[in-house]
Amino acid sequence: MSAAPPVLNVSAYLFTPVTDAVQLRPVLRERAVAAGLKGTVILAEEGINLFLAGPAAALRGYLDDLRADPRFAGLRATESWSAAQPFRKMLVKLKREIIRMDRPAVRPDEGRAPAVTPATLRRWLDQGHDDAGREVVLLDTRNAFEVDEGAFHGALDWRLERFTQFPDAVAAHRDELRGKTVVSYCTGGIRCEKAAIVLREEGVDAWQLDGGILAWFAAEGQAHYRGDCVVFDERWAVDSALAPAAVR
Repeated sequence: MSAAPPVLNVSAYLFTPVTDAVQLRPVLRERAVAAGLKGTVILAEEGINLFLAGPAAALRGYLDDLRADPRFAGLRATESWSAAQPFRKMLVKLKREIIRMDRPAVRPDEGRAPAVTPATLRRWLDQGHDDAGREVVLLDTRNAFEVDEGAFHGALDWRLERFTQFPDAVAAHRDELRGKTVVSYCTGGIRCEKAAIVLREEGVDAWQLDGGILAWFAAEGQAHYRGDCVVFDERWAVDSALAPAAVR
């Protein structure tokens, strides 16, 4: 068996109240630089979102240090590998939202919409319906250019240019979604934390794919999916083995 590539990549987020983001910013950056990591950490009052890469032991230790803070104890990371460092800098940014929707009343930290695991969704898709016998509709919440790179077979694609358009798109399509089991999905799950809440507020029986496409690839590989998944670093996209996708 060949050795794993030398650079570990992680994607992780958590909606949790963060009232000291300004003070926390230099602390997290200094820890990351000392550990030899590069990437981006986004801090907002609603939580944390991070994309980091570096030596495996150092990166996992960094996440363990984060989880020592009770606010971040539930942080889960999706891992993948690359032969080279896909980031050029180490940035810690302060934002109004860790994923921008411009709907401040949508607060996943106050109660998330129900999630479906990759294993359960795989069963539903294999059998052609959910466990109650209802039609399952997959809804892609990503931007159009991401969908063009890869998506679940038969998924709805509203040709979004930015995530802030999603609530209006739901209002325009809600009637066609009612009475069905709608599973929203995105790259790593963060967008669907908000998307599924908006859907349910519009009367849609919506679920979110826990961990997004990256968790699906880790658990189910290429099943029911075509193409690759865009990631926001120099790899551009990963394949169903979570390896950098071949250049087309």
